[in-house]
Amino acid sequence: MGLCGAIMHPSSGLVRVLGERLGRLELKALRRSIGHVNPRHRILSPLAIRQVVLTGLTGSDELSGRWEPSPAELRREAALLEVLRLASKAASRWQTLSQGERGRTLVARALISSPKLLLLDEPCTGLDVAAREQLLETIDVLAHTHPQMASVLVTHHLEELPVTTSHALLLADGLTVAAGPAAETITSENITAAFRHPIKVEYRHRRWSARVDRTLRSEAYLEAETAAIPA
Repeated sequence: MGLCGAIMHPSSGLVRVLGERLGRLELKALRRSIGHVNPRHRILSPLAIRQVVLTGLTGSDELSGRWEPSPAELRREAALLEVLRLASKAASRWQTLSQGERGRTLVARALISSPKLLLLDEPCTGLDVAAREQLLETIDVLAHTHPQMASVLVTHHLEELPVTTSHALLLADGLTVAAGPAAETITSENITAAFRHPIKVEYRHRRWSARVDRTLRSEAYLEAETAAIPA
């Protein structure tokens, strides 16, 4: 995610983000085209939701007293809050928000600069089931409201993959286990290989889920027990 977000340079090899090769241009310039949603984003001041969203234009955690958003930027902020179902709470302070509301606020903050690429770094962290589903619905809506924008979501949980997931990359120990169209990549075999544990993957109602494959685990346990018995 550090490479995708143009935050760091690769230690080896070539990396292209949005068609631009890292190392050939200023990272700060490229970052203007990238929105980043990090649930661990820290906001210490008692900013209102609308103010948090506007910090996405300045790329800061606070609003500068000498900076004023343009009328067009204010309209864009209001439109995003409407799409993300936050308009009625636009004046609510960050410290009073639920985790789900904070998540949607950070999505709006990332979108206000009209990025070409949206990065979601484990966006469901700390959310209960209802808040998680609301956030995933929000992400799915973006496929219709921002059809030209690409997005990358990182997660350890298959249940957190939105319906609109099209491709997947499975990583383990910094190496690629599998990559390609989601339906072909997110399989029991590949997930088991990635986590090195027998996992059964199911795909129902356009969503994935995962659980321990107890049949395989039992077989592995019996094989281990048999191997441990001295001849």
